[in-house]
Amino acid sequence: MYTDMDAFLADPDFDFVYIATPNLLHYEQAKKALLAGKNVLLEKPFTTRADHAKELIDIAAEKDLILVEMNPTSFLPNFEILKRELPKIGRVRLVMGNYSQFTPLYNDLKAGELPTYFNPRFAGGSLMDLNYYNVYLNVVLFGKPDSATYFANMFPLTSPKQQEGLGDLAGKSDIIDTSGVLYMQYPDFVSMSFGAKDTFGDNFFQIEGENGFITIGNGPNGFSDIHVKTRDTDETFNEMTHPHPFTNRWYYEVKTLTKMLLADEREALRDRLQATLDTVEVMEESRKDAGLIFDGDR
Repeated sequence: MYTDMDAFLADPDFDFVYIATPNLLHYEQAKKALLAGKNVLLEKPFTTRADHAKELIDIAAEKDLILVEMNPTSFLPNFEILKRELPKIGRVRLVMGNYSQFTPLYNDLKAGELPTYFNPRFAGGSLMDLNYYNVYLNVVLFGKPDSATYFANMFPLTSPKQQEGLGDLAGKSDIIDTSGVLYMQYPDFVSMSFGAKDTFGDNFFQIEGENGFITIGNGPNGFSDIHVKTRDTDETFNEMTHPHPFTNRWYYEVKTLTKMLLADEREALRDRLQATLDTVEVMEESRKDAGLIFDGDR
């Protein structure tokens, strides 16, 4: 058990570090680990800034280390099915995703508290958590959009406790998003991504084309099944049959990643980081345009 990160990273008995700290700490801690010669598994959201993400990717490449964003989506068997079936629906024209998950921390926020999850000092908020899955899925399927605009329900952080918790950000960043919609414009279609921590709803992700549509069961983080309906066919696919639904996606993420690590598929893992970098760019640009300023932006 370590309480000092430098001592922890100096330990020669391990070569992988899993980082799942508050969002704003990801960049600094991942950089330290990479410079110490450790391979890094970095929880999403990867970083809050695109230049930070690019720096981490460059360090890992220079040192020939493994750097992975621990976002289950692209490691899942049902994601491979989605890519395989996508051409069946023809030219994509509309994409819609929703990930709503009410948190009791919202009640604490309304009571004047400032949970880390909703604190701009730690890059909190709904966009950086739930809507990240929607944005990443769009990017990994269709690439980076031409533009992205975030329309959010903003909560004013005005109580004495909240102002104290903001530290140096008090008076500079006195709002946080509790839910919102990210509008992405692609050359040939539009995409709307909904994310909320102040409501609960039916989570879904649907891709509509000129010849049919595809629906992802339980939304961009659930991937419980892939339903493909065209004018001539109606099929449902599912290769994720692990018996525990709550841990299902993590089981397959770790299973796929372990196979890739054992096979030393470094280049394939590095290739995945382009979608991560593009996602971070979309997130950074859209949240700043919406007026969401984090401590790490300064």
